[in-house]
Amino acid sequence: METLADRTAFEEAQARVLARYGVEARPRFVDVTAIGGRAQVLVAGEGPPLVLVIGGTTPAALWGPLMARLPGRTLYAMDLPGFGLTTSADFRPETYRETAVGFLGDLLDALGLASCAFVTHSMGSLWTLWLAHERPGAVQRQTMVGCPALVLGSAAPWPMRLASVPRLGPRLVAARPPSAAQVEQVIRMVGEDPAGLAEIRDVLLACEWLPGYAGQVAGMMRSVMSWTRVRPEMVTGPAELRDVAHPVQLVWGRQDPFGPPGIGRRCAELLPDAHLAVVPGGHAPWLHGADTVGAALSGFLGLEPA
Repeated sequence: METLADRTAFEEAQARVLARYGVEARPRFVDVTAIGGRAQVLVAGEGPPLVLVIGGTTPAALWGPLMARLPGRTLYAMDLPGFGLTTSADFRPETYRETAVGFLGDLLDALGLASCAFVTHSMGSLWTLWLAHERPGAVQRQTMVGCPALVLGSAAPWPMRLASVPRLGPRLVAARPPSAAQVEQVIRMVGEDPAGLAEIRDVLLACEWLPGYAGQVAGMMRSVMSWTRVRPEMVTGPAELRDVAHPVQLVWGRQDPFGPPGIGRRCAELLPDAHLAVVPGGHAPWLHGADTVGAALSGFLGLEPA
């Protein structure tokens, strides 16, 4: 059960990230029927809406460096279920896609957003593709930063895949107590350099200390993988990519350990309307390259000059 101390520590770490990158965001909590609870949404800026969907296991505050490079829009960056201050979800293989689509759909309804542009990352990219399929027109256009989860044979690094092993997964995640050194190791595992990211490290650490974190990581991984192999029904393959109706921009880190740029090029070939930009960095290239990633997004999303 979440304690006041855990929540306060996370809120303070989140505030330090936003202050570090000059993002004036206000937390907003909205009811989400799909998870039987509520979601935290960081709302910043003014202008047409832009929804930011982070990848699994990390809080929305990870977007901090990039949020500062997205002017002229009202940004809505949400914590996914069980990570940050959003209520946990009962992740199960048989209902995982339904939960993902229901969560995003309920959130859009609560925010009064019938149709808008998205910036997505990793598992957030997969969830948004599912949303677009189930709710045509909800996604006007989408920038996917980093390799989208489970696209064309891509997969998470081996240590993350071990979390999917039944009964063993939660124990493995919880076996090593969260620490600054452990979080920096995770940052390196996803292809990024932790140097200069003290505030990012601290908010990830605070997220890991929230009760239920290990179980949510294991539940998410177990839902999309079986004994470390991706469940076929979760894969975004050629047919699914050809069926995407909205314009897509792919922003791919050259050293992304979840999938090399070659997968990005193949995605761009299969998607009906897509552009690929390969940038320095790993799976979260905006952490050190917010200017580069922001510039890549500006034309596609019609942003004002930063």
